[in-house]
Amino acid sequence: MHALVHEKTCIRCGLCPSICPEVFSLEEGESAHAITDPVPDALRLDAQAAADSCPVSAIEIR
Repeated sequence: MHALVHEKTCIRCGLCPSICPEVFSLEEGESAHAITDPVPDALRLDAQAAADSCPVSAIEIR
């Protein structure tokens, strides 16, 4: 499973790293991005929860 953040869509709200900080990171002035690839099995549900919670649907889990 892989997580992809569409940087042009991301509004930098910080929700994804607050839900799953082991997979997503948000640096000041930048869009969120995935910091692990592939997503570890133990974090699949949290990564999906972050994607589902994104207010602009900028995260793709595949």
